[in-house]
Amino acid sequence: MELKPFTFLKSVIYSNETKASTSSHWKSGIKRLNGEKEPKKAVAKISKEEGSGKVRKKLLRFQTPRAIVQLLFFFVFNALIFGLGPWPVLLPVSGLLGVPSKTVGDAFGALQYMLYLLVPPFLALASIFLASVVVGRAFCAWACPFGFVQDILEVMKKRHSRVSPRTHHDMITIKYIVLAVTLLVSGILALSVSAGIGRGYKETLGVFAIAPYNALSPADTLFAAVPKTILDARYAIPLLLENPSADVGGAIFSALASVQALFYVRIFILALTLGLVLYVPRGWCRYFCPQGAFSALFARFSFLGLRRDPVRCSRAGCRDCVEVCPMLVPILDEPWEKFTHPECIMCLKCVDACGEKAIKPKFP
Repeated sequence: MELKPFTFLKSVIYSNETKASTSSHWKSGIKRLNGEKEPKKAVAKISKEEGSGKVRKKLLRFQTPRAIVQLLFFFVFNALIFGLGPWPVLLPVSGLLGVPSKTVGDAFGALQYMLYLLVPPFLALASIFLASVVVGRAFCAWACPFGFVQDILEVMKKRHSRVSPRTHHDMITIKYIVLAVTLLVSGILALSVSAGIGRGYKETLGVFAIAPYNALSPADTLFAAVPKTILDARYAIPLLLENPSADVGGAIFSALASVQALFYVRIFILALTLGLVLYVPRGWCRYFCPQGAFSALFARFSFLGLRRDPVRCSRAGCRDCVEVCPMLVPILDEPWEKFTHPECIMCLKCVDACGEKAIKPKFP
């Protein structure tokens, strides 16, 4: 029997489709006999369950409430809540000494200012000591306004630079050097003035006499110096524009020329700091913050710490907790029962990252 070309092609296609459908039918039947579900429905159901599970986990993590607490502290510290007045409270945070609308004080900045006024800095020292012994460096992660800014910059950039352990170990000492130099300058000034021979020393230091560290601190520049400059320009420019005979360009140039060189130095340091923390999470806290260094001296004896469950923490090669730590704390090298590493700021990112739930806060 002779077949036409189109009839033969149609029969071949039909036979192939029949074989494919039969094969898929047999495969689906075998999967049903083995107790397996249909692939598309299973994938859709699993993806939906995983998505809802991830949302629940994110809502229950420590990082969401920590961000809320940081934002609330930022508002409270800067008196953005109506009717909130100043309190005689000092906290181990950075960036509040030069803010005119602050409600609480910067403990390390107040310590320098007290030495400048020849007032015993017992309150500032007690604040740093008690906070460090009770909660370690938790104020760095949960309350410090400049730490909040660093966390925002960390979120803005997904990929960050890795610092080698040797470089990290060497650079940690920088903040202790900054702390020692600051206390040395303020201490010698206080002793010389109290002895009646420090007038020339004070005049030589100039603005550095009041608070040597805060005079260059990027936190004080961001929260005090820059807003003050913006407010001054806001009130000066409208007055300048109202005068039709005024030379606007010349006035702006003379205003920029009249600004002290120290302000430009502070802006340069602030720009370098923000660039650093954009690529290295908490880079300022890690290597340069003397307030963090002062708190770290007592944080080793903190009541609040972290505990690792040796049964749960048993997955070979797992370093999730170490990878997410912004301060590069060697968590896996610390004791099981409880560890209070001086560089740990208690951000609890390691707790959230541990899939086995092996790390938990412990108090005391």
